Amino acid sequence: MNSKPSSSTSSDTLSYEQAGVNYDLIDPLKVAAQRAAKATGAHLLGHGFSEVEASRGESAYVVDVGPFYIASIVECLGSKALVADEMKALTGKSYYDGIAQDTIAMAINDLITVGATPLVVQAYWAAGGSDWFGDAQRAQALVDGWKRACDTCSVAWGGGETPALAGIVADGRIDLAASCTGLINPKERLSVGDRLAPGDAIVLLASSGIHANGLSLARKLVERLPQGYLTEVSPGLSYGEALLAPTVLYSPVTEALYKAGIVPQYCANITGHGWRKLLRHPATHTYRIHAVPEVTPVLKFIQTHARQDDLEAYSTLNMGAGFALFVRAEDAERTVEVARAQGIEALVAGRVEAGPKKLIIEPLGIEFGDDALQLR
Repeated sequence: MNSKPSSSTSSDTLSYEQAGVNYDLIDPLKVAAQRAAKATGAHLLGHGFSEVEASRGESAYVVDVGPFYIASIVECLGSKALVADEMKALTGKSYYDGIAQDTIAMAINDLITVGATPLVVQAYWAAGGSDWFGDAQRAQALVDGWKRACDTCSVAWGGGETPALAGIVADGRIDLAASCTGLINPKERLSVGDRLAPGDAIVLLASSGIHANGLSLARKLVERLPQGYLTEVSPGLSYGEALLAPTVLYSPVTEALYKAGIVPQYCANITGHGWRKLLRHPATHTYRIHAVPEVTPVLKFIQTHARQDDLEAYSTLNMGAGFALFVRAEDAERTVEVARAQGIEALVAGRVEAGPKKLIIEPLGIEFGDDALQLR
């Protein structure tokens, strides 16, 4: 079986690469940056602190400050705001309350992978000109949605930056990003995979749709649709509205798990690279999936109309699973119960096994090998 997603040149199949995103070009820069950044970790020693080396290459960076750890992350939204802008032109509605949640989710869902409790969020809203901020409805929706997401995650909104960057950001557009800082306290909550072992269970938390990854592909697909963003995905639900379903905020689940006495062995935020993110940890394990979650209608729609096979779709999109928790086998069912109590569907989807590093999705006959994800 193939271990890497194909980069089909067929005029029928629409791949992520054809939509303008080629991870083979992006990932080497990430690796080079990580290697350069690693050499700077020694500066912490001069302040009496040290880095948690195992957090290098993970979704959040962790610093040991003595009695607890500090974790931090910065993430940008990407191109989902463009869909909101197009839908505003078509429907007259503002979708920026949901866009705000998407932006915060990009940061917080990464931060919690290392066991952190999110504390503070900072905003970066860079517009193509001052006029963007003059749309009172849109601006207020962004503010309201940002605060609501902060309330959901029990984090303080510390501040932010709102530059007008004419000539850098396109006129009428906005580039949204968020940074987040959190605490890992007590230290036993640290989750960087050092406890991950054969026999652990893989619990997948449901997504709400495309979340905020794969939007370049989703927007490119509009060219093929008879009514563009207004094409129906299901009765009463347009493609544009389905794409704009806000990203799930998973920190209420991880906080509830800790209160229930469950500390994950490892976590993975399923974003770019799709299910290949299950291979993120550098250890050599086989990840065997025996059950897959229901795929949300918009993701089925994208796969069908982009004419992607399962290998391509699961290597790019979340396909119904937004977050993975690797927990002890005896904690698996309880983990599902805790997630459902927070209103998020969950599934005991598989297990960690001894063996070569690969991901096997048995119900679909898909296998991703060690070469499918190179982020370090």
